[in-house]
Amino acid sequence: MSDSVTFWFDPSCPWAWMTSRWVDEVSELRGFDVSWQVMSLAVLNENNDVSEEYRAFFPRALKYTRLVQAAQELHGQETVKALYDALGTRIHHEGNSDAASVIPAALAEVGLPADFARYAESNEFDVQMRASHFDGINRVGQDVGTPVIAVNDVAFFGPVISPAPTGDAALALWDGVVAVAGYDGFFEIKRSRTREPIFAPALLAAAE
Repeated sequence: MSDSVTFWFDPSCPWAWMTSRWVDEVSELRGFDVSWQVMSLAVLNENNDVSEEYRAFFPRALKYTRLVQAAQELHGQETVKALYDALGTRIHHEGNSDAASVIPAALAEVGLPADFARYAESNEFDVQMRASHFDGINRVGQDVGTPVIAVNDVAFFGPVISPAPTGDAALALWDGVVAVAGYDGFFEIKRSRTREPIFAPALLAAAE
């Protein structure tokens, strides 16, 4: 029986994007489906003491999260993943921080009408968005971020990786992470980041 995998992401997070490329690779190689769900860095930090620079980023991040949640509510999982891919390519690979250009281009790529962009500015699906966020974050605790992954009944934050591995390396990392997270007494493993997200290898692998 294949694993049941759920992946919670904020579209703006480069580390979640990197991890999502790895999960994509493993899901194709292992033949399991992934349920893609939003979480929100803005919601996660709404009551936290963060820098003004970081807080200024939240409105833009919230636009993308609201847009993807609207896609979930109105068009389902297939559109969620396609929209995440289209947004992420522009935000992370292309380094575009202008939501006013990212959103129309992403909508056009996935075949959604231009006026769907209105959901980026709307709180219509905020109840569902927040429910999705807390469904993920409550499985791992408030002191982590995005992404959150649940494999069957085991949930964990991360892993934070760069670049996203492919092939046998991707499978080896998956098996190791799932095994470690599956131990009931396991809580944390970490080391300082020594590099920024490396997007090029994941982009090349996706194009092959």
